[in-house]
Amino acid sequence: MTKKIKPYQGPAGGWGALSSTTRFVFGSKQPAANIRNLLRANQVKGFDCPGCAWGDEQGKHFSFCENGAKAISWEATTKRVTPAFFQQHSLSQLQRQSDYFLEYQGRIEQPMYLNRETDHYQPISWDDAFALIGRHLQALDHPDQLELYTSGRASNEAAYLYQLFGRSFGTNNFPDCSNLCHEASGVALTQAIGVGKGTVTLHDFEQADAIFVFGQNPGTNHPRMLHSLRNAARNGTAIVSFNNLKERGLERFADPQSPLEMLTPKDSRISSHYFCPRLGGDMAVVRGMVKQLLAWDTAALAEGGVGLFDRDFIATHTQGLEDYLNQVQATSWTQITEQSGLSQEQISQAARVYADASKVIVTWAMGITQHKHSVATIREITNLQLLCGQLGKPGAGLCPVRGHSNVQGNRTVGINERPSAAFLDQMEQHFKHPMPRQPGHNAVAAIQALLDGNAKVFIALGGNIAAAAPDTLATARALANCELTVQISTKLNRSHIMAGKQALILPCLGRTEQDMQAGVSQFITVEDSFSMVHASEGVGKPNSPQQRSETAIVAGIAHATLGSQPVDWLALSQDYNLIRDHIAATLPGFERFNERLMQPGGFYLGNSAARYQWQTPNGKANFGAAPLPESLIPQAITAKAQGLLSTLQTLRSHDQYNTTIYGMDDRYRGVYGQRMVLFMHPDEIKRRGLQEGDWVELSTVWLDDVERKVGGFKVVAYDIPPGDVAAYYPETNPLVPLHSVGDGSDTPTSKSIPVLIRKQQAARII
Repeated sequence: MTKKIKPYQGPAGGWGALSSTTRFVFGSKQPAANIRNLLRANQVKGFDCPGCAWGDEQGKHFSFCENGAKAISWEATTKRVTPAFFQQHSLSQLQRQSDYFLEYQGRIEQPMYLNRETDHYQPISWDDAFALIGRHLQALDHPDQLELYTSGRASNEAAYLYQLFGRSFGTNNFPDCSNLCHEASGVALTQAIGVGKGTVTLHDFEQADAIFVFGQNPGTNHPRMLHSLRNAARNGTAIVSFNNLKERGLERFADPQSPLEMLTPKDSRISSHYFCPRLGGDMAVVRGMVKQLLAWDTAALAEGGVGLFDRDFIATHTQGLEDYLNQVQATSWTQITEQSGLSQEQISQAARVYADASKVIVTWAMGITQHKHSVATIREITNLQLLCGQLGKPGAGLCPVRGHSNVQGNRTVGINERPSAAFLDQMEQHFKHPMPRQPGHNAVAAIQALLDGNAKVFIALGGNIAAAAPDTLATARALANCELTVQISTKLNRSHIMAGKQALILPCLGRTEQDMQAGVSQFITVEDSFSMVHASEGVGKPNSPQQRSETAIVAGIAHATLGSQPVDWLALSQDYNLIRDHIAATLPGFERFNERLMQPGGFYLGNSAARYQWQTPNGKANFGAAPLPESLIPQAITAKAQGLLSTLQTLRSHDQYNTTIYGMDDRYRGVYGQRMVLFMHPDEIKRRGLQEGDWVELSTVWLDDVERKVGGFKVVAYDIPPGDVAAYYPETNPLVPLHSVGDGSDTPTSKSIPVLIRKQQAARII
């Protein structure tokens, strides 16, 4: 493996994406199966890609991207983690291996139980595994000693059954991967417009005059979005991007499925304007845009014009405008420019694009949601759209771009530690069974409960919490403190080796594989970022006859714990139509669920805010009037630092999806054969007395006395604001304090970690 830094000059996509896809398709040693799978990805009578949650473009023969192809091929590998593998490798040995090594071993073949006496996992039957879980759960002192974690990979059917099991058992403890990423979007949008989802559809991108993109890197994290942005740009839509790093996917894109763009030097320019604010400075950017728009609006009215703001919309549909505008006027340009890192002229350029557009979409991702003031930032974005009535009309609206393929659907069907009273009332009425009313644990609260001994059993429906969660050492202690950990997984990962006192690994089917129940092929459903619900049916042969569907595994656990109360769990696991009938009876928007799935492409759940139905306590869309943060790094931390602080953001490489590492290259950022790199501005490198290629260690400055430190990072010069630095996760997750979370969201602040950087001798690197 050659380690090098070589700046990437080409567009996103193009031959690089095509060659990378080809390597993965053929590298799994099942090229025919992989090609078949790719042709069925995101198609009617096919399966939903297990990658991102971007919407499907109907009618396309090839509806997958480079990273989707990686995910599909990664799942279809012929490699297997067998009992012989676990006999060869002890738990202690596996704990010393990298995440890349663990996942690269292949699919888990059969259920495994950790024998602490031998320090090895050993085979266990499904019946014995379920019985062990049932005994542990029945022995708990209180239902809230159970934590039920979920990944966005789970289907609507599995997730609905999972939450029904948990609530029937008596707990609302549903820590979820969304708690770690997009929770701020749901909180802010619910406060502002009454629904925690985006208001746009995929077709709105075809009609927008301007699209404002905040805090995301679609070229790596959701490449199919680039098709929508490219088509919009070609139609004359202005695309204004705000991102702390210059990302190639927001600059130029060559469609690997376009012969013209592949056979000629032609590619598509994506962003008409590209700005790089400071980490956490996006709220100040939007505040500045509103301040400029307000000045233009005031001037237009003074000259007898109509102004820029949609006063009819504001008067009819909103509340809180006066308090908000007072806050805008009280915010100085000095504070705005210092906090944003952009000049007043740059912010005014963005405001001019906004003012000149009649239909505007604002879209954002985790670059916005993983800060202390993320909820306030998304409220500020929503304020901007409310001022100009940019909701509920074609080509306009709010668009949080979710990560995992069904993270939004999981929340819709009940994976929520704070369910509404209306939802619980409907569940009780339908199932004739009491449902717990006390709020449960989110991801951070669950980890703390495990650390404190207040929770004793941890069950994970997918995911890899040991690698995904903040404060890695604390998370590992939390899992080790469990009486029982249960991981429902396709592949080996870090969470399997950060195990409890007793531990199970239960192998499940992947999204691409055929799910046979009682001799009948089943399909599941997912919901994308645009509230489209559609069917997904695997086509491949399962990797092992011992693997079971997530739905069947959840049903087996529930049956072993609760018997046939309040439903016949095993009967539901044999016919997913029955689960969907229960969903239709208990969740608004899912009426005639099974029938409507027969429509090609599925059906639209709808969005109340897009219909101007504000499900807020006052029945209006609400402006938020939060001030800008006093500072992006609290003064108490600055005082404690006793050194030159930087703000670190954690991010993915291009050969990575969430915590799954496909390879060691980050093509668009010019990093090859390595992951232990720290991106810094060239001026910042000099200011610190460093040189590109130097080795450094990073330590967190936080208000407790816990030492959080990682080392062995190579300095790489990059186009990033001075004072901000970036590195990959999960390698830098140990630096994120468990209780450094967003106000109102409890989302870890993985995009704003105050760190000290010290030069490190190469000989000391581990």
